[in-house]
Amino acid sequence: MILDVKNIAFSYDSNNSNNKNKNNGDNKSNRIFENISFSIEKGDVLCILGPNGTGKTTLLKCLNGIYNPNQGDILINEKKIDKFSFNEISKIIGYIPQGHVSTFPFSVLDVVLMGRAPYISLMESPNKKDLKIAKKALKTLGIAHMKDKEYTNLSGGERQLVFLARVLAQEPELLILDEPTSHLDFGNQIRLLEIIDQLAKSGLAIIMSSHFPDHAFSTSNKVAIMKDGNFIDFGNPVDVITADNLKIAYNIDIEIIESKNKQKFCMPIKPNIPLKF
Repeated sequence: MILDVKNIAFSYDSNNSNNKNKNNGDNKSNRIFENISFSIEKGDVLCILGPNGTGKTTLLKCLNGIYNPNQGDILINEKKIDKFSFNEISKIIGYIPQGHVSTFPFSVLDVVLMGRAPYISLMESPNKKDLKIAKKALKTLGIAHMKDKEYTNLSGGERQLVFLARVLAQEPELLILDEPTSHLDFGNQIRLLEIIDQLAKSGLAIIMSSHFPDHAFSTSNKVAIMKDGNFIDFGNPVDVITADNLKIAYNIDIEIIESKNKQKFCMPIKPNIPLKF
């Protein structure tokens, strides 16, 4: 088991927004989430669904060691996460946040080589092995032809792939992706989901947050729906992504539709709300 999460909760400390120290007596008025438990193994894809502001991003930051939960435990390969250095975590967990814009015009290859930072000391430069791993990551994602382009001149979809290659260059066991398709057009969304599916089949464990329940049907084998700082359901997509659960999460009627090839989709029903002008 790569990741085991046991009854964690998180609250922002008004005196320390980064919350680097556990505080079991935290103020519940600042509680972001609580009672979160789940586990993930190699090849799993867990999709966390839920409305804005429910705590998905904060949860992901706890899972990769950026924040410390106020209670409960997070175990990586059966060892508590607070026993790892940040550098050690970076060799196991790759993380892609929602926004990652580079100010400097690095080449694509240089950006991907930055993923080797956990293996390189401050006084060292990337060696032949690092270069080989970086080029392999580009090839895996089908973007090796872009290696000499400037990262800042790429489209949003291309940048997302480059940053994913950078994370793959870390050679992690677990990928954590915060809304990886949110800024992509329809075609690039589907291409990225296919890449996520292939990476999981190669043995990587993946946790991703999303605003699109359809994506969980097509890619994930585990789904959690988060609302008001709690999981209202957790399990396989067919059992969890129901009209009732989605109504609770998003406060809108949603119909689950199945296509001819047995692919499931979520169709929101437009509410008939009269507007006054």
